[in-house]
Amino acid sequence: MRIAVIGAGGVGGAFGAALAHAGADVTFVARGAHLNAIRANGLRIEGGRGDTILKPAGATDDPATIGPVDFVLFCVKLWDVETAGAAIKPLIGSSTAVIPLQNGIDAADRLIPILGARAVMGGVAQISANIAAPGVIRQTGSFMRLIFGELGGGRSARGDTFLSVCEKAGFDATHSDHIQTDLWMKFILLATNSAITAATRTPLGKLRDDPDIAPLFTRAAAEVVAVGRAKGIALPDDAAEKTFGFTLNAPPGMMASMAHDLIKGSRIELPWLSGKVVALGRELNVPTPVHEVLYAVLKPFVNGAAG
Repeated sequence: MRIAVIGAGGVGGAFGAALAHAGADVTFVARGAHLNAIRANGLRIEGGRGDTILKPAGATDDPATIGPVDFVLFCVKLWDVETAGAAIKPLIGSSTAVIPLQNGIDAADRLIPILGARAVMGGVAQISANIAAPGVIRQTGSFMRLIFGELGGGRSARGDTFLSVCEKAGFDATHSDHIQTDLWMKFILLATNSAITAATRTPLGKLRDDPDIAPLFTRAAAEVVAVGRAKGIALPDDAAEKTFGFTLNAPPGMMASMAHDLIKGSRIELPWLSGKVVALGRELNVPTPVHEVLYAVLKPFVNGAAG
């Protein structure tokens, strides 16, 4: 099985390395010092699941040199979706499946006009990991799960094929027949936790145990649930409670990737997280007061450190 990983950061690096160790032919698309380090020293994964190294690791900055593949794990940041989507056209064969693993809920919709509906599946990555140094991915905790499925629902042969290699790779994997619900369940969690950990620059452990802060998690999650239901997404009755349950059991040092980006002074994905909640709330006449405040507080940092 040939797999291309577009964006070898925390998500793409960790899942791609696991799939490569399971026997898949994986090529990472990266750039700069990270690419150079992977080429020279391999890709190292550190953290809660133990330390491993993939060496040699196939890596390039030009997707056109790879040729058609069976699966693409599409892991670039949300502001790069269209540019990277156009760049991976040479990877797409008649049966290639592209699995977007971005945050938010609309990456697949943005890729379909570029790659065609047949090529694009839906995907959800659940992991806390980031680039600790060039060529090094550090994972917080041991939780590592991939959910994927056809956007129109139901199971498919290609989904079953990919599930088999994920199971060999040793991480949790689900071939979902309701990926839209799965996307929104992650969105509830991530829009909430990204905004709160970023706004406070603080990991979950110090926030969820504070009686003045903890209620923000449930209120913010409930707002996303209300927006999703107004949009026609099938969500369980206890959707907000389930997401806060994950927060309560997450490693205390965990912070959302948006918080890490903010602390580094990098651009943040706010417009597609709390910003999306606020925009959809206004469109659907659903109040989102907690996300409105969090969005306003973080908006000056969208393009990097406020000057």
